Amino acid sequence: MKIGVRRADYSSKEDGRAIGFLLNAYASDPMGGGKPLPKGMIHNIAVELSRLPHAYSVIGSVDGRPAGLVNCFEGFSTFHCKPLVNIHDMVVLQKFRGNGLSIKMLEKVEEIALQKGCCKLTLEVLSGHRVAKSLYEKFGFSGYELDPKVGQALFWQKSLT
Repeated sequence: MKIGVRRADYSSKEDGRAIGFLLNAYASDPMGGGKPLPKGMIHNIAVELSRLPHAYSVIGSVDGRPAGLVNCFEGFSTFHCKPLVNIHDMVVLQKFRGNGLSIKMLEKVEEIALQKGCCKLTLEVLSGHRVAKSLYEKFGFSGYELDPKVGQALFWQKSLT
């Protein structure tokens, strides 16, 4: 089994298909909401990502087939006055889990973030997703807090649609 990890090329039709396929697999999984993406979104996600100068994706492959995806967005840490990278989506297809692909993709994300001069990586994880939480802790992630007396940060959202 040959595992590969590389930064995606949003202008490549092959990478565009892989990103759409993998993101749809994630969205269809219970941990991604359990609903497939609309066809138009699957076909256009790489084009839309290419329009965002602070976006990048990492594709993992097994024996040349798309097996994993990480979508990242650069932000800014005001407390460090440096850029940061938020891992927005991360998926490894079920049949390829347990082969170390997640760690290799996170290593690539970190390598790119360091090249960009970023001070940290951030991500959100569902509180009940024990496998993902274990992976992220193994890679060095932990809950975010400024002062233990006021607790950990919570990730909230407000839908605008």
